[in-house]
Amino acid sequence: MASPEAPAQAADPQLPAPRRAFRLLGLAGLAAAGAAVLAAALWFWPQETAGPAPGIGNDPGLVTKVESLYNDIYVYRQDDGDYLLSFGAKRLRYIESIIDPKDELALPVAYTQSMTTGLAYAGELKKAMIIGLGGGRTAWYHHKSVPGMKMTAVELDPAVVDIAGEYFKVRPEPGFDIVVEDGRVFLTRSQDRYDIILVDAYRGPFVPFHLLTSEFYRLVAEHLAPGGVAVQNVEPSTMLFDPAVATIRSAFDHVVFVAGEGNIVILAYNGPEKDEAALKQAAAARQAQYHFRYDLTQLLNRRFTPRYNARAAPLTDDFAPVEYLKAIARHNEKQAEE
Repeated sequence: MASPEAPAQAADPQLPAPRRAFRLLGLAGLAAAGAAVLAAALWFWPQETAGPAPGIGNDPGLVTKVESLYNDIYVYRQDDGDYLLSFGAKRLRYIESIIDPKDELALPVAYTQSMTTGLAYAGELKKAMIIGLGGGRTAWYHHKSVPGMKMTAVELDPAVVDIAGEYFKVRPEPGFDIVVEDGRVFLTRSQDRYDIILVDAYRGPFVPFHLLTSEFYRLVAEHLAPGGVAVQNVEPSTMLFDPAVATIRSAFDHVVFVAGEGNIVILAYNGPEKDEAALKQAAAARQAQYHFRYDLTQLLNRRFTPRYNARAAPLTDDFAPVEYLKAIARHNEKQAEE
């Protein structure tokens, strides 16, 4: 059984969660939207009044809306010029990405910065992949920051890929591939091994269940190169946080927690536990070599030990909690406009 590592400093993260439910139809609707997600223990983030973009119809700031097979996708432009990508039904939406169009290396949301901590843990930086493209900035940051590393982004929804290309300039180019496919199916078919595998696939507040089971994480572990690391974004405020930790621990020898201002990033790897002094030395050497926007030596200071139930049972393909299925059903329901 794996056990969590004890970093140099242990503290609870601040929790102004970046992926929060929000109601763009006005503060009057917060109570109704809150009732829909209270069972999932989410906090709300009311969207500020939009800025320079004229918007579409009566939805200020809305740049485009796409109804795909998997999502209702909205792109907003905020008053500071940043784009906001959100998924959801007509009344209840979830922020997926915040993108600075003027800076391709900017990661405005803290947890995406924390996801780059894997660049310090990976044995080598030759090949990486991410499951879940979103606005594409996490994948793009890895690609542009380490030019010699081949990055593959796997995204289920082709409409998300189209939006990332049109509005956020994240497109295939040498060293950067986008594959439209379910992430687990992709790994099942792939013979490749990766130094870093990032998982940031969400439907609303939840990771799709088939991407959060022991069988899935064993598949991830099998596709890591020697010294490779898995990086998972987790929402700690849901009822599934404890089982998620237990599930990841069931497939890996070591887990590390990195604070992300609301979300928690879990790094997982097999083999010998990494020596702290050697890890810091490697982070400093890579920082000097690649000049990362978000300093790896500083990101290591975000490690901490969260409170969780160490006796929680791992999730498996043949066990799906009732609460999860109910939440997915609520999220997928198309709600009528008021």
